[in-house]
Amino acid sequence: MDVLRNKARDLLAQGQAQVVIGYEAGTGGARRPSFVRSEADVARLVWDADCVGNLAGYLTRAEIKKMGKIAVVANAATLRALLQLTAEHQLAEGAVSALVVTEEGAVLELSNAQAVTEHVATLPASLSAADREKLDQLMALSREERRAFWEQELQRCIKCYACRSSCPMCYCGSCTMDCNRPQWVPVASHEMGNLEYHTVRAMHLAGRCVECGECGRACPVGIPIHLLTCYAEESVRRQFGQPAGTSATLNYALGTFRPDDQETFIR
Repeated sequence: MDVLRNKARDLLAQGQAQVVIGYEAGTGGARRPSFVRSEADVARLVWDADCVGNLAGYLTRAEIKKMGKIAVVANAATLRALLQLTAEHQLAEGAVSALVVTEEGAVLELSNAQAVTEHVATLPASLSAADREKLDQLMALSREERRAFWEQELQRCIKCYACRSSCPMCYCGSCTMDCNRPQWVPVASHEMGNLEYHTVRAMHLAGRCVECGECGRACPVGIPIHLLTCYAEESVRRQFGQPAGTSATLNYALGTFRPDDQETFIR
């Protein structure tokens, strides 16, 4: 932990970063985001197995960008989100440095997309073993069974939008869910409105979800909603061979025109 703090202190002192986004101790032993802007605040930074939150969601916010050059303490999910955000032109090349704490306790500074790409290529699968098992079980169901599963789960949704707010890939300034002229998705928390909201969100994340699980952790009623976006992501991966969060130059599969596409609708 001292190595990480010393690195953050050096970056701030040398002007190589104006803010270091990392983790600090929260209530009940939890870890929460920490925005360190002075050397005196560096002592707040912590790093352990509980630092699972995806901090990339803060990087596209205007108030954060105004702080200047950013360094972010990055776990695997944050690194993947960094690449996907760069690929979607939401982050400029070199605007963010990633600080990676290795198993040996050293700190790697990845200052460009190429370095992040090479490091991500060495990482294991993003889904936990428990989520992988649950997702495989869902994928083995028939279409009708999957629909019944999600209809039952989504009945508990209270439309708080915590899943949207916590997702690093939900960065639109104006969301379809908030549009009321016309109103595309019902606001009320009822069966049809909930199903439409989560279906639209999953489709927007298809081929883009970095499988960090942040939306599922944020859900106050315990809906495993991250499994829906992971399912959409892996469906695109199977059909197009394009995993999200692995390159800063990938084109979004569902937003890319290719004249040699085999589907007849493209012609």
